[in-house]
Amino acid sequence: MFLSVFDVFKIGIGPSSSHTMGPMSAAVRFLDMLRASADAAPAALRVRLHGSLAFTGKGHATDRAVLLGLLDYRPDNLDVDEAEERIAELWRTRRLHPAGLPAFDFDPEADLVFDFGPPLPGHANGLVFQALDRAGKVVLSEIFYSIGGGFVVTAAEREAPAAAFETECVGWPYPFHNAAAMLRMARESGASIAEMKRANEIVVRSAAEVDEKLGAVWAAMNGCIERGLSLDGQLPGSLKVKRRAKAIHQQLLRERGANSSLPHVASDWLAIYAMAVNEENAAGGRVVTAPTNGAAGVVPAVIRYYLDHCAGAEPAKVADFLLTAAAIGGLIKHNASISGAEAGCQGEVGSAAAMAAAGLCAVLGGTPEQVENAAEIALEHHLGMTCDPVAGLVQVPCIERNAIGATKAVAAASLALRGDGQHFMPLDNCIQAMRQTGEEMSTKFKETSLGGLAVNLPEC
Repeated sequence: MFLSVFDVFKIGIGPSSSHTMGPMSAAVRFLDMLRASADAAPAALRVRLHGSLAFTGKGHATDRAVLLGLLDYRPDNLDVDEAEERIAELWRTRRLHPAGLPAFDFDPEADLVFDFGPPLPGHANGLVFQALDRAGKVVLSEIFYSIGGGFVVTAAEREAPAAAFETECVGWPYPFHNAAAMLRMARESGASIAEMKRANEIVVRSAAEVDEKLGAVWAAMNGCIERGLSLDGQLPGSLKVKRRAKAIHQQLLRERGANSSLPHVASDWLAIYAMAVNEENAAGGRVVTAPTNGAAGVVPAVIRYYLDHCAGAEPAKVADFLLTAAAIGGLIKHNASISGAEAGCQGEVGSAAAMAAAGLCAVLGGTPEQVENAAEIALEHHLGMTCDPVAGLVQVPCIERNAIGATKAVAAASLALRGDGQHFMPLDNCIQAMRQTGEEMSTKFKETSLGGLAVNLPEC
């Protein structure tokens, strides 16, 4: 699948792109299917969550996300206060009133089922929507898979990715499907990775629109950092995790300029930028998939680090950072996975670190070969990382994991810039290693909260 930068970076809500944004979008798509079906006359609706969506759906707010989607809310247009009122009304009345459809029954308690059996065959994150007539006969049924980063596909779409890729690449000036092709096209054209990605984007939208939308993405990312740095208190959920970004930020501000300041304090700034974003995500706030919500802090943190701590940083280069990062994220998604339920956290924070390393390397003057090297270094040193959220919440170890992923991204970019771009392990091979590792990783360690840190809790 050939991805736009605006598919990789989507403005939405926390705490999870695959477990919150994806199911919400799937519910909206099913309502649209009902509207388009002349034969379907639904009297009731039923939804089943399978695989990782069942095991960690409560902690990831998947049940709430499905309700929001059935109320016709999309991740990018959610009015939180209004939505809470409508959810409360749905629980009272057990009735849905979608625009363009007759009202029908839906009892959130009985008709939204967490199925803890085997996952559906197409992906670890599966949902089944069924519309029933008054006699209880199914008049429309659809399987959706939430495949990471807020992307949703039907079962049929999931089975034909190669054909979709070929169709979507028609007309793109630089249709690179792997890193080798990307580097070859860069050598032949003399263009940077960001310039090639921009050329692809302006096939479907104007250059001015691309710039405007990139500005909106960074504004949303930076706004999330600022909110996270300004708020304290306790995050929602049973773990009673306290926000830390604000307190650490205040410490760093007090220490700024002190002669006793240690060299690694710059890494502390980098870490709190990432933690601020992921604390906001854990609280269900407004975030940008980068490429997922669970890994949403890495790319913004490294951009903010570039702007605030790198001498000669140019705000105008943020667009090039995002375009470069999106190119790498698209390669990983197309050739492996960005889903924690499919590949573990190597697919989420590992992918985000690769994207951030590539973006930073590019804006610091790296060649395409150095950019590819930076992405490979960052991804390589996340291989095998499990996704084991404690209590199914996107908090422990997710918040700190973003902070460490950001520091790895900066280190990877720095190492790559010290070289000439020539290195032993190509990015394509590293991506394949991640895919194979994810396939062979036990389901216990892939966003089910059945293994790893999720079952090794402190004793009270």
